[in-house]
Amino acid sequence: MKKVRLGIIGLGQQGGTYAGFISEGKVSGIEIGAICDIDPEKQAVAAEKYPEVPFYTNYIEMLESGDVDAIITCVPHNLHPEMGIEALKRDIHALLEKPAGVYTKQVRELNEFAATKPELTFSIMFNQRANELYQKVKEIIDNGEIGAIRRTNWIITTWWRPQGYYDAGSWRATWEGEGGGVLVNQAPHQLDLLQWIAGMPKKVYSNVKYGYQRNIAVEDEVTTILDYGNGATGVFVTCTHDIMGTDRFEILGDKGKIVVDDSKKVTIKRLKTPEAEMSASMDMSDVMKIFMGGDVADIYSEEVLEFESVWGGQHIAVLENFAANVLDGTPLLAPGSDGIHGVALANAIHLSSWLEKEVELPLDEELYLAELNKKIEHEKLNPIKK
Repeated sequence: MKKVRLGIIGLGQQGGTYAGFISEGKVSGIEIGAICDIDPEKQAVAAEKYPEVPFYTNYIEMLESGDVDAIITCVPHNLHPEMGIEALKRDIHALLEKPAGVYTKQVRELNEFAATKPELTFSIMFNQRANELYQKVKEIIDNGEIGAIRRTNWIITTWWRPQGYYDAGSWRATWEGEGGGVLVNQAPHQLDLLQWIAGMPKKVYSNVKYGYQRNIAVEDEVTTILDYGNGATGVFVTCTHDIMGTDRFEILGDKGKIVVDDSKKVTIKRLKTPEAEMSASMDMSDVMKIFMGGDVADIYSEEVLEFESVWGGQHIAVLENFAANVLDGTPLLAPGSDGIHGVALANAIHLSSWLEKEVELPLDEELYLAELNKKIEHEKLNPIKK
């Protein structure tokens, strides 16, 4: 096999973007094997743009056609696990869009099945893992350069969406159609990066607002306290109603601090002496110098790194990494099994707000699903009028 023949399921905004990248020759190792969509309008688009590419209205037929070696799922979130399993059953490699699913029980079933097919490539589109900035941050943490993590803070409110965005599709911002709001639609990348870099928390306690500033049933405002179980804590804040937006990620360690601004600039401060040792040994004259704004060069060094990100480049990197794993076994940047972690975080944040109490991880999957089904039933009986 010289190139992976990719079946694109769903020719909406995301699927259309990937088809464009591949057809323009921007993705090495991949060609479009087939396209699948249930919308007649998308079939017309495909016929015009990709006349030589087979088109299917049933993804199972596409999987069994012999036209594809792999798929990517650009469909509503709750369909990702089902489609992943059906592809793997037929020895078709699977690349899932984020999130891996709506709730951990369905994602766990996907992961368990994928584990029975180790010869197949199973990955997830966590394109931010291809961001050099976050790779650098993870490297610094993994190397112990700022010591043990004491606290994380991430304010990510750059997801502004107007009411018209939600009104554009009946499935958008619904419990049945998406399984949530900002946590499952806009912020899964940050939930993934947070646990990829800093590790999974042991407990979460959240204050979540549903339909706070938009006429929707799901969350558009989230504030969550994370407990990592070893004394370290964190705060995660996100929303879709801040038109000015903030993206600031801080990680405090006992030997330094990392601050990421706008996912473009990283400031790394490395203590010359671990904080605990300074606290135990520094005399008050030196302490007063700090309080009075004196020179801190003998306390910590500061490094500032700036990164440029070309739109689409990280998506292309994940596609190429996926193809390389299929073709020659190159290690995956985002193994599909990792998808459950961000889903677990989102589920725990929801559940904490629904129960109005702290929730431990791993969470009670059956309880979460029961509570989610209650939300879906209530939504059916009391639909949001758009």
